[in-house]
Amino acid sequence: MSSREWSKAKNTVLGLIVLAIWAMPSPVFAEKGIATLRETSKAFSAVAKKAIPAVVSVKVEKTIKEQGQLYQSPFDDDLLERFFGPRYHYRQAPRQRQQIGQGSGFIISSDGYILTNNHVVGGADKIVVTLQDGKEFDDAKIIGTDPKSDVALIKIDAEDLPVIELGDSDALDIGEWVIAVGSPFGLQATVTVGVVSAKSRGVGLAEYEDFIQTDAAINPGNSGGPLLNIDGEAIGLNTAIFSQSGGYMGIGFAIPSNLAKGVAEQLKKSGKVTRGYLGIVMHPEKITPELAEAFGLKDNKGVLITEVVPDSPADKAGLKRRDVILEMNGDVVEDWQLFRNHVAMLDPGTKVSLTVFRDSKKKEIDVKIGSLEEGQVALGISDVAEKLGLQVQELTDELARRFGYEDVKGVIVTGVTDSSPADRAGISAGMLIVSVNRQDISSVKEFSEALKESSKTKKALLLVRNEQYAQYVVLSLN
Repeated sequence: MSSREWSKAKNTVLGLIVLAIWAMPSPVFAEKGIATLRETSKAFSAVAKKAIPAVVSVKVEKTIKEQGQLYQSPFDDDLLERFFGPRYHYRQAPRQRQQIGQGSGFIISSDGYILTNNHVVGGADKIVVTLQDGKEFDDAKIIGTDPKSDVALIKIDAEDLPVIELGDSDALDIGEWVIAVGSPFGLQATVTVGVVSAKSRGVGLAEYEDFIQTDAAINPGNSGGPLLNIDGEAIGLNTAIFSQSGGYMGIGFAIPSNLAKGVAEQLKKSGKVTRGYLGIVMHPEKITPELAEAFGLKDNKGVLITEVVPDSPADKAGLKRRDVILEMNGDVVEDWQLFRNHVAMLDPGTKVSLTVFRDSKKKEIDVKIGSLEEGQVALGISDVAEKLGLQVQELTDELARRFGYEDVKGVIVTGVTDSSPADRAGISAGMLIVSVNRQDISSVKEFSEALKESSKTKKALLLVRNEQYAQYVVLSLN
């Protein structure tokens, strides 16, 4: 055996001996373990002690207007019907009722600005904020709400209040300890502990999502409270739970602090949120290995552009269909949802550098971000279309000839998500959508515009056709 081999073998044996000794029951090692646990416990306690004074209970009163209902007439009399109309002419008058809700919030400035959820305070007639010392403010004001991110900013008239600093949620790692504080079921100053289970979750609760998933217990009433890191900084805004029973099941979601902070700053400044606008439609899923191979990509990072909105910032900068955006300002683009969120939080007029992959080559393109106006396609497909499981694109002359649609207008289905409403209705790739909610369409933009009605009705009426027939299909969002 050579000296090198002997040395290696000796080190291996010594290592095994050390491990064996370490694994032996020992009062010394047990005491060290207990000491470590004691220090961890004190750390959690210190964070809670620091944060709790800045966490508030939010009680909301809303006026709910209920529609009147039709009732069948008890009289089966043709004479009465001739005078008073059909038998279903009795209508219960519309009525109003008061709805009381409970949530949480946390103070982010000593002069009374409080961060919470839009679904907690949106549409409120009265907001009562209760501090941890029991003091109530029954005249809290809504500074602004943003339903698209589910963030809201309210204010109470007070000074020298305790605050919770907003941390950097981008620096958060999966597996890190986190602490949730709030008023679940109306129980103030409740503290629960867990870890970061996942990042960048999209669950369909808001238009702009990048949720932190945690197993720290979050229950009804926790909404709007802070999710803290071990340094006592708020790295998330507790928002929702996944539950089949209505209670805790180990899966909670929080809005990242960086997203909430950007929204709050705009709400404080102007009472509304102005989002950046690029003007592209993207492939609504991550790039698969098959797509990566087809486009000549080395991996499946980036987002694939399926459409460029005419006269948009993207169009003016020279972005094209089939471009793959790999980086923005040197940062790798992971998927379309995160990319959309990052663009949306940019100020209009901001110049960004995009690295795109086109014709097997990388290309740098500078884009000046525009301002997203109501009704414009921001980024990605319509959210309603995504929930329906539909991916569509413009009907080009080539596609029209291939599928036999030369004499009609519409958008062509390029993909259908498995087990989605569209899939269950029998819609498949290659079909043409001619109208949406009784509106004839001829572009992706018109398709997305027409689907906006479905976000309210929870149904979409589509006229679809193939080479042989056309039929109406009703898809449900529920």
